[in-house]
Amino acid sequence: MEAPKPAAGRGGPNGGDRKKAVRQSVKAGLQFPVGRVARYLKKGRYAQRVGIGAPIYLAAVLEYLAAEVLELAGNAARDNKKNRIIPRHVLLAIRNDDELGKLLQGVTIAHGGVLPNINPVLLPVKKDSQASKSPKKIA
Repeated sequence: MEAPKPAAGRGGPNGGDRKKAVRQSVKAGLQFPVGRVARYLKKGRYAQRVGIGAPIYLAAVLEYLAAEVLELAGNAARDNKKNRIIPRHVLLAIRNDDELGKLLQGVTIAHGGVLPNINPVLLPVKKDSQASKSPKKIA
């Protein structure tokens, strides 16, 4: 007769069948690393204690912002007939978007340049075609 097997668990003598670890990012359905965000929140000493939902929420917000900037920068790259996003495209994307522009108002992007802007006073004066012609005489 066989001896009864001990209960399979983590601390069993035979090691037991251990469940495979599932990353928090996969559980939350995110690409950004939830565990790393949690570690930085704890290490940064922003508060004495960090709740379980805080790093998930923060990682989701960061992922959304990154996706938004990348989408707009990709559109700017396509408008300039380029396949690669360069810092100039990121700057154009951020400055042309109202909400992102307000969020990143004081941020300087290296090699981004400035928005193209010409003061209307410096532009050449257009001649009106109607004003130069003499009025028609009614006979």
